[in-house]
Amino acid sequence: MHPTLAGDLSRLPELLQHVRDLAAREVSGLAGRPVARRDPAPVPAGLPGEGAGAEGALARFAEAWAPGFSGSAGPRYLGFVTGGATPASVAGDWLTAAYDQNVSGSAGSWAAALERETVAWLRELFGLGDAHSGAFVTGATVSTTVGLAVAREWLGERLGVDVSREGAAALGPVEVLSGSPHSSVAKALSVLGVGRDRLRRVPLLPGGREAVDVDALESALAALDGRPAIVVANAGTVDTVDFDDLRAVAALKERYGFWLHVDAAFGGFAALSPAHAHLVDGLDAADSVCVDLHKWLNVPYDAAVQFTRRRDLQVRVFHNASPYLGAPTGEPDFLHLTPENSRRLRALPAWFSLVAYGRAGHREIVERSVELAVRLGEGIDALDGLRLLAPVRLNVVCFTLADDPTTARVAALADAVAASGEAFLTPTVYGGVPALRAAFSNWRTTRADGERVLRALASALDTHG
Repeated sequence: MHPTLAGDLSRLPELLQHVRDLAAREVSGLAGRPVARRDPAPVPAGLPGEGAGAEGALARFAEAWAPGFSGSAGPRYLGFVTGGATPASVAGDWLTAAYDQNVSGSAGSWAAALERETVAWLRELFGLGDAHSGAFVTGATVSTTVGLAVAREWLGERLGVDVSREGAAALGPVEVLSGSPHSSVAKALSVLGVGRDRLRRVPLLPGGREAVDVDALESALAALDGRPAIVVANAGTVDTVDFDDLRAVAALKERYGFWLHVDAAFGGFAALSPAHAHLVDGLDAADSVCVDLHKWLNVPYDAAVQFTRRRDLQVRVFHNASPYLGAPTGEPDFLHLTPENSRRLRALPAWFSLVAYGRAGHREIVERSVELAVRLGEGIDALDGLRLLAPVRLNVVCFTLADDPTTARVAALADAVAASGEAFLTPTVYGGVPALRAAFSNWRTTRADGERVLRALASALDTHG
């Protein structure tokens, strides 16, 4: 063994304690860390010839790189839909690395069984029935890709084509209908060989809504003259967290027989709140469901889960045929269910957080996030110089400048807020208007943080409004 490696092994407990000390300092100071770092990163160095050992690497990281990491896991990072990492999930993530299990299969370890238990808990959390099976993946984009890959195989089943063997070209043109599809849907269709241009947008409800007009969807389906199609429904859109009427869409499914994929990346967590659970009524009718966990479940990156009713088709798409892997019989190993063969135990942080805080703890995070979004929306509505572009339906506030909201002026406002170190918001365009969005999903965020965000906006308006 290389002497430096042997030395690290002999001092491993001390090393882990030093890493723990650095992590504890960083986490305890997270609320005070600037939410974004805009200054240049260090000039890349050359590959070391002789290693400095783990202690040397830790010291170099702490000095050269740690200061430039953002506070994206903190309470006032409101960009995208970004959760943090609950204490229990951090513990689970550290143990994931420590145990270093490959959850491709179930032989020789209980790790795969733990993932199945966690998937079952999540299925219950989101109100899905036993017909849905699932697996962990890296994020919502891969979850959507898996769901649409199974949908593609289902199209082949309907048309008498074995897509997993003959390829997507054997299907001919594919019809994919959606009202406000997330950008990852087009990306998935590109990866799957279906094509971005096969995604057809269906008219939305009037009044600035992002929810699909179900009557227009029915007209589009009727015009297909019985050809099978994929419908991508939304349980929470990016800009305004609007929800398609899933029950009405499911009723159309009974008549037109399409594949229903529901993007519930973060909106699915509405199921935890009795006041908002009606928004996901009908989710159980979906053939595939995408849920992102490093958003509102507040587990570390990267973690998402995908569900489907057609595990048989999922295995047909993703099975890995090799004598040393075994056939996907009975309860198929996870390597037969997702694009990955080797897989880390992403389920363990979620398992820890669900055991530690239960349904009640995660419900509190969701309901507090919604309350904070509503309060910020009210504050923005009362602030001269800003205006809401949509009602606050769940956990996202979409707003813009009251006067002359050009792309440049809105971007300047966002930059000023980020430069203050107080908050981070992401830009969007809603109804053709350049805008900003503040998304609440972090377990740390409190009313005091919401007030600081509002003050940062007011201060930025004074100089850049």
